[in-house]
Amino acid sequence: MQRILVVDDDRDILDVLELILTDKGYEVDTLTDGHLLFDKIKQKRPNLILLDVMLGGMDGRELCKEIKLSPATKNIPVILISASHTAQQCNDVEHPNDFIPKPFEITQLLNSVQRQLVA
Repeated sequence: MQRILVVDDDRDILDVLELILTDKGYEVDTLTDGHLLFDKIKQKRPNLILLDVMLGGMDGRELCKEIKLSPATKNIPVILISASHTAQQCNDVEHPNDFIPKPFEITQLLNSVQRQLVA
């Protein structure tokens, strides 16, 4: 079973994403605090990370950059999600594997997740 780590400081968004992804057969772990990201990655070993850009005082784009620069995590696909940033603003920092604007469409979300897990 594919494991997805969803990182967002909004508990309601986490609940919605967890429901959608679990319903499609994915194993989902959630995290509200970006400071714990690398501990959670080491513990859960996700196949994919859905990462919000605005994480209550942290920048998800910087976390994405750290993930992509670390030899231990660079091969984990990262999909950035944001209500306040564009794909271009996110690609300028470090290239995520994909970008989804909020509010997201369920079909778009699921298609992006599937594309990244197959790649």
